[in-house]
Amino acid sequence: MNERKFNSKIYTVQLGGRELSVEIGKLAELANGSCLLKYGDTVVLVTATASGKVREGIDYFPLSVDFEERLYAVGRIPGSFMRREGRPSERAVLASRLIDRPMRPLFPSDMRNDVSVMATILSVESDNSPEIVAMIGASIAVAISDIPWNGPIAGVHMGLVDGKLIVNPSAAEREASDLNLTVAGSEKKVVMIEAGAREVPEDTMLNAITAAHEEIKNLCAFIGGIVAEVGKPKFEYAKGSFNQAMYDELKDSVLDKIRNALDTDDKNVREARMAQLRDGLMPALLEKFPTAEQDWSEVVYKLQKFVVRRWLLDDNKRVDGRGLLDVRPLAAEVGILPRVHGSGLFTRGQTQVLTAATLGMISDNQKLDTIYDDESKRYMHHYNFPPYSVGEARPSRGPGRREIGHGALAERALEPVIPTEEDFPYCIRLVSEVVSSNGSTSQGAVCASTLALMDAGVPIKAPVAGISCGLITEDDRWMTFVDIQGVEDFYGDMDFKVGGTKAGITAIQMDLKIDGLTPEIIKSALEVTRDARYEILDKIMLPCIATPRDEVSPYAPKMIQTQIDVDKIRDVIGKGGSVIQKIVADTGAKIDIEDDGRVFISSSNRDNCAKALKIIESIVLDPQIGEVFFGKVTRIMTFGAFVEFAPGKEGMVHISKLAKERVAKCEDVVNIGDMTWVKIVEIDDKGRINMSRRDCEQNFA
Repeated sequence: MNERKFNSKIYTVQLGGRELSVEIGKLAELANGSCLLKYGDTVVLVTATASGKVREGIDYFPLSVDFEERLYAVGRIPGSFMRREGRPSERAVLASRLIDRPMRPLFPSDMRNDVSVMATILSVESDNSPEIVAMIGASIAVAISDIPWNGPIAGVHMGLVDGKLIVNPSAAEREASDLNLTVAGSEKKVVMIEAGAREVPEDTMLNAITAAHEEIKNLCAFIGGIVAEVGKPKFEYAKGSFNQAMYDELKDSVLDKIRNALDTDDKNVREARMAQLRDGLMPALLEKFPTAEQDWSEVVYKLQKFVVRRWLLDDNKRVDGRGLLDVRPLAAEVGILPRVHGSGLFTRGQTQVLTAATLGMISDNQKLDTIYDDESKRYMHHYNFPPYSVGEARPSRGPGRREIGHGALAERALEPVIPTEEDFPYCIRLVSEVVSSNGSTSQGAVCASTLALMDAGVPIKAPVAGISCGLITEDDRWMTFVDIQGVEDFYGDMDFKVGGTKAGITAIQMDLKIDGLTPEIIKSALEVTRDARYEILDKIMLPCIATPRDEVSPYAPKMIQTQIDVDKIRDVIGKGGSVIQKIVADTGAKIDIEDDGRVFISSSNRDNCAKALKIIESIVLDPQIGEVFFGKVTRIMTFGAFVEFAPGKEGMVHISKLAKERVAKCEDVVNIGDMTWVKIVEIDDKGRINMSRRDCEQNFA
């Protein structure tokens, strides 16, 4: 038997003070490119594969990026019925988007071969992020393959602990960090920014991005060295067809009509004008260009892009007549849904988002089954983008990657202001319904969600607003502008979304269509979004609702939290749950008990909560000699009566201590089921409690 020899090569680089190793040539040799990365005990296999055939009938580059979680990577068996991984977790979807966004702009836009990048997470050490390892691996796998690509790129995490920037922080450092920043870039420019922050100022954020790019430059040089040694020549591809002759004819003949169609602040009017223009031109176009109907969309897209960009670059003109730093007309309302716990409607131009807030018990927390340390999630933000919001008639198929990404962005923007569980013992779910979309709905969701939280009586630390910044570039010329609407997003070069309070930034997400940003562009984007964010807060949101409501909705559960000794948990629960079930039945309250002794009591009626709390306190209270209780007679013996003075706890009243006068038999004074006052007079060395009815003046008042 011949022994298989692997002709692999290993390359190493320092990243955040720890070694990152890349092995090429050992695994997945049938992929166009592959690499095995190790960063501490985190191990990720990344492959890049391209189809040999062009996909016909499409006008886009078909790239798919998948971040494949494997629970064996953390020694865990999936909790599903089938005991195998199912659909990607939300965090896996976000990791896929994190890799996709910086890589996609660097592929040839006219390539129509399917390209699949897959990162399989084989082992995870919590100190070493698998997302960053997967992003670097994706760049290496594509760069060394024969797939055409204008890379490499690389990425790093940045933390901010006690004012100090940290590259690829450990798990403990991430917990203490005021900043969770991911930056991707090429050797020359920044390509992608994703951030969550605890109200970090703009200048600090810019410094962190700049520091991240310095690390990225070193990583790109490292990847370049690998490509120089083992990289394959790039294959020739059949370029996607474009009807240039039809484009030239329409540009010469109807460009003014396209300008007229676009020159409005109403999306419906714009689309109606373009539909009318198409219907009028199509018969003549079909005579000259047989494929005119299938080519129309791409040709007109380029024509509209030409018009919008020339208006901005040459005339500082926007399609709706606004100035570059003007925000569209705004409106805000709260309390518009009568039975929900809190609601907010935010309108910016023709973008409208309605958010509903729901408060629940801590037991309503989302249970997580992922490769990460988090086991549950107390605050959830979901984002829905129904077809009618853009005037389309198609069935809804549930949230896709875009919806999950936008919901996570809004969640990240608000998370720093959500009160702690100790201050506000509720599970919180926000659902943002995009009821009308004409650009920047994710930032509309941030604003609407702030309104809903305050309407629900959630004591947030500060209100959060979100706004987006666009970019147009041409050679060395560039300009930024705020509050981009749909056409400016489609035909512009960037969507730079920033959420934050008056004190600083809480979230950033940047989508880019060009090869990167310079520090000057990033600085401008941070400045103009800060000013627009202040305007939204001061002029619209705070006049609508200045502070959170003093009380939660009458339809929300009323919550009381207490802490008991861990050793007393079994007493409150009782054998087979008998005690806690009786408390629930008697009071109508719901009760959750955590392993650390925290007890959460909820009911629609606050009096029910108070009643349940009193019972629990009586159970866990260690009885002391001299304390008086109002208890129920449960048993009668010849020598005395037993009285339950707290659920699951009883003491004995000797017949001689039932009354001040002599008692012949217990039934002359009490019967089973009677309620009576008793006083603890003795606790013996076995914990048995002896009580007296005779010494309670309440019985003889």
